[in-house]
Amino acid sequence: MLYIISFLLSFVFSAIITPLIIKLAKNLKIIDEPKEPRKLHGKPTPLLGGLAIFLSLAISIGIFLYTGKILDSSITMSSILAIFFGGAILQIGGAIDDVFDLKPEIQILFPCLAAIVAMYFGIRVDFITNPFGGVIGIAYWLSIAITFLWLLGIMYTTKFLDGLDGLVAGQALIGSIIIFVVSLFWDISQSGTSYISLMVAGVCLGFLLYNFYPAKIFLGEGGSVFLGFMLGILSIISGSKIATAMLIMGLPIIDTIWVIAKRIQRGKSPFVGDRTHFHFKLLERGLNQKQAVIFMYGITIIFGAISLFLGTKGKIFAIIFLVAFSIIVLNKLYIKKTYE
Repeated sequence: MLYIISFLLSFVFSAIITPLIIKLAKNLKIIDEPKEPRKLHGKPTPLLGGLAIFLSLAISIGIFLYTGKILDSSITMSSILAIFFGGAILQIGGAIDDVFDLKPEIQILFPCLAAIVAMYFGIRVDFITNPFGGVIGIAYWLSIAITFLWLLGIMYTTKFLDGLDGLVAGQALIGSIIIFVVSLFWDISQSGTSYISLMVAGVCLGFLLYNFYPAKIFLGEGGSVFLGFMLGILSIISGSKIATAMLIMGLPIIDTIWVIAKRIQRGKSPFVGDRTHFHFKLLERGLNQKQAVIFMYGITIIFGAISLFLGTKGKIFAIIFLVAFSIIVLNKLYIKKTYE
């Protein structure tokens, strides 16, 4: 029953707070103007959606902290502080970027700082599951490097993915539900992770009421990176289920790497946005925004569901298949567009 309450509570907070943030963004004139070709919205749209998600999640976690139900072997007070302080840094940086449109080399400082803060509070990948049984401990310095790169990578994956209405919030909703199932049914000691995963799902669903096409508010910089931050943290504290997260976010991760490589190949900055992402290619193939977003949801659900029934070895093979499949599809779409 408490799991249902955690989901509904966070959903209600998000559904109530998001309209207030819409009004705030309009009053402060923190608006995304559709000036660039890669921007698809036809009218100015409020930003700061990440603030609505962060506040809704923080309030929900705070209430459950008071009940004493959220802390366990996987979620300590340090984990909560990592989420609060790391998330606050991302909201501050995101708001500044939404107002002043920071250069990429300045934008990256805030996700880097959030990742460092998370590690300071104990969020680290301390071991790797051995596909042949048991776990493999890793050195402290390697743990720091892997954790930093994972958190930064997943934050930039959701940042780059934020090109269609409702895409990132929906992906995070699906991903957090998959992590909830893994935490609840595969390891009964991780009830705290289960609660927070459901809260993330709840705030995303509440936000989607206003963010699904046609969006009344955008995530903004703070929202797109914060949802990646949460997925990254949840995948670590749920028992280093990074392989599961890689399957859930596999296509967006590969798409991000692919696009960065193509930009570098063309002599462009890897951090300057364009319309070469997979979701934009779907639009070029004739899908509308809703169809493209639902298609991406479907891929995430399929690979997320597959991850629930695979052991570590199976997930490795599934990731290899996903990488090969994604490269073939992306290459075909890219070449087809080039010669049309």
